[in-house]
Amino acid sequence: MRTPGRFGWSASAVLTASALAAGLVLGGCGMPGAPQPPSLDLPDPVTDLSAVRTGDQVQLTWTMPRKNTDRLPIKRVLVARVCRSESAGAVCSAAGNVQAGPGSDAAFSETLPAALALGQPRPLTYFVEVINRKARSAGLSNGADVVAGEAPAPVDGLSARMAKNGVLLRWTPGSANVVRLDRKLLTSPAPGAKPKEDTGPTAPSPEPHQRTLLIQAGAGGRALDTDIRFDQNYEYRAQRLAMVTAGNKKLELASTFSAPVRIDTRNIVPPDTPAELAAVATVAENGNGPAVDLSWQPDTEADLAGYVVYRREAGSPWQRISPPQPVVGPGFHDPNVQAGHTYFYAVTAIDQGGLESGRSTEAHETVPNP
Repeated sequence: MRTPGRFGWSASAVLTASALAAGLVLGGCGMPGAPQPPSLDLPDPVTDLSAVRTGDQVQLTWTMPRKNTDRLPIKRVLVARVCRSESAGAVCSAAGNVQAGPGSDAAFSETLPAALALGQPRPLTYFVEVINRKARSAGLSNGADVVAGEAPAPVDGLSARMAKNGVLLRWTPGSANVVRLDRKLLTSPAPGAKPKEDTGPTAPSPEPHQRTLLIQAGAGGRALDTDIRFDQNYEYRAQRLAMVTAGNKKLELASTFSAPVRIDTRNIVPPDTPAELAAVATVAENGNGPAVDLSWQPDTEADLAGYVVYRREAGSPWQRISPPQPVVGPGFHDPNVQAGHTYFYAVTAIDQGGLESGRSTEAHETVPNP
């Protein structure tokens, strides 16, 4: 008896051992029991088929079976037939064949026919069927869904530049609801470099090789990637996504990727300028001379090294009065002042790369006479 498959291909019905054994009586032949039925050598069906559509290209991946339905290992190259169907119960149209060894990773790609690459979005399901030498199988694989129909237009005008808090990405806005940004780390470890052995709670996590951002259309054709590290080389690509609901599933209909853009994440942006600088003079007492105490609002940059303090008197240029090493906290004590003099102060912030902000709004204070 033959059972038709969704490909229009046939699969032999499996004869049960009980049917073969029925009516067989062995006597005097020296055999210990009834003979076993011959193996039909039907490869196990594929169970991990997945499919991705990008533009008009569909990529399938799966694992070839290692055994047949009799649980015997397969020791030959297998053939998998690929088909696709637009609706449940419809004929599964043949798309191609793939040959691969048992247990190996298999892949198939195709350009969608024009009839499937145009029109309104609609579900499209792919199957594979692994056959034996007699072109018989144990059935179709699991179904892997993509979306047929016209794909969104590709992203145009993708650009990347360094900004204050990360890499600023821009592109030409479009009608699709979502834009996917893929980032790839291109920087290679230095020759002979060994992995860091610091695995404590404060150790930095490894830099991810790839990262994906999903940006809503309301972002206006821009995104800020704040999860970067300085002195790295990154590559970005973008694609538009339309989200399609098919039954109880949500599927993506994606454009082709944009041309890639690359950027070196050099720290070229100085810290924020300190704010709210205040100066308060103290008079000489208890053997101590007069002084001016400064305070300001602290900066919050992660790579802040500290601050630099400047001072001048009326008609004189600015001079640095803080030590060569940056001042760590948002305060400074200036004891090198004279009673009756008026001093003007300004503060800058400096990061670990040596970039210095502009000077703050100046504050002035007159040291009182004793």
